[in-house]
This record gives sequence, C-alpha cells and structure tokens, in this order.
Amino acid sequence: MPQILLFFVAGAGLILAGRRWYRDEQRRIAAELRAAKEAMERREVESAVPLERDPATGIYRPKRLP
Repeated sequence: MPQILLFFVAGAGLILAGRRWYRDEQRRIAAELRAAKEAMERREVESAVPLERDPATGIYRPKRLP
C-alpha cells in the first residue's frame, strides 16, 4: 500500500513540474513575440515616408526633403 501512495505522490509531483515548465515556456515565448512586434512597429514608424497632398490634382505624393 505505501508503494501506491509513493507512486501517486511522485506522479502528482511530475504533473506539477510539467505544468510549471509549460507555463514558464508560454510566458517566455509571449515575451519574445511582444518584443518582436514592438521592433516591427518601431521599424515601420522609422521607415514611413511623409506624404503631402498636391493641391492641383489631390494626389498624395512623397514629401520632398530639404
């Protein structure tokens, strides 16, 4: 009978350790994805070309830099 209880406790410990590892991996991956998304948004903002509207045609064209 004590062996069954020992196996039960060991199994429960393995399950808890597995759940903790899975939770930590989820958080690590979410942090990496968040950082990558922020980097992409930053790159998009930096590479955006300002536009100005041509009053004669109403078409937007890239703004000429001085």
